[in-house]
Amino acid sequence: MRAKDPDHATRDLFKAIELGDYPSWTVQMQIMAPEQAEDYRFDIFDVTKVWPHSDFPPIEIGKMVLNRNPENYFAEVEQAAFSPGNLVLGIAASPDKMLQGRLFSYHDTHLHRLGPNYHLLPVNAPKNARENSYQRDGFMRTDSNSGGSPNYWPNSFNGPEPDILAKEPPIEISGKGDRYQYTHPNDDFVQPGNMYRDVMTDQDRENLAGNIVSHLGGAQKRIQLRQTALFFKADPDYGHRVAKGLKLDIKEVENLANMSHDERVKATS
Repeated sequence: MRAKDPDHATRDLFKAIELGDYPSWTVQMQIMAPEQAEDYRFDIFDVTKVWPHSDFPPIEIGKMVLNRNPENYFAEVEQAAFSPGNLVLGIAASPDKMLQGRLFSYHDTHLHRLGPNYHLLPVNAPKNARENSYQRDGFMRTDSNSGGSPNYWPNSFNGPEPDILAKEPPIEISGKGDRYQYTHPNDDFVQPGNMYRDVMTDQDRENLAGNIVSHLGGAQKRIQLRQTALFFKADPDYGHRVAKGLKLDIKEVENLANMSHDERVKATS
């Protein structure tokens, strides 16, 4: 479709909303107690893993509905500035390394793209509570700029104060801060295998293998063997399909899959 009409998805969304056929998404969340996280079978902050629904069933909390189109694309879409650093009471940032990096990078990006007062633009401003801070001046400041009130705290003019309710819960820390080898006993093949077997249709599996073969086909044979062995470790059928597409020896792939990482690298170097 993109080859015929690059904007087909945007146009489809716009027309659906215009006709009142509002797209909607059920919003769910999974909850794990800190005590459960301590000895769970894999690192819960590993971005390559998902929490199995059988262990932590999704809880429905609402629905997100797109019920109107932008009146001005630039004002309402181009200037939109989302950030995972915007947290509400009761929600704190986790130690997820991907999230930790984005807490900083999103805000920095918005500063460069829209200026220091991007949070005051109507599309980004809070809808149910006035933003209350000592942020002053800067490009594109178009409101009263808090008048002549002080821009420091503490003060004796009833200025905004830090809200202790917004404080994140303490994190228990022990040991010495240093760079350590990652040692969590994660199994990196269980979840990909489950997805391949239980979630994908046979057509999905065929498409997946075909896409991989078309891209991996230009690599050196030793790389093809090493990578296909990893697919085999996730699911034998997965490895067989890719090996067949690449015209690799199935037995050689199976042998590599049964080796340790170091042995596999040595055997294909």
